[in-house]
Amino acid sequence: ARTSFVIVDAQSVKTTDLTKNSGYDGGKKISGIKRHMAVDINRLPQAILVTRANVSDRSGALAMFSLASQNLELVQHVMVDGGYTGNDFADQVKLILNAKT
Repeated sequence: ARTSFVIVDAQSVKTTDLTKNSGYDGGKKISGIKRHMAVDINRLPQAILVTRANVSDRSGALAMFSLASQNLELVQHVMVDGGYTGNDFADQVKLILNAKT
């Protein structure tokens, strides 16, 4: 079942992979990957994107929304923490999903 409300967050994870698939998250001081995820109110995943750790939370979330926009077409509200603030992010979410942050 699709949901009208999603919660978005990202998590940097250490990896031993030192190839181009890995990046460095300076804020968390972690070399590895970052998991971007949108979950519904039951904590069920609605969209997931894995990137290098150096990809910002905002950029990763917008890429995830773009790639999963068909699965998220009923979403009206996106809940995010302070790492996603800014008018640009809210405007892009409105453009991609037609949803409010």
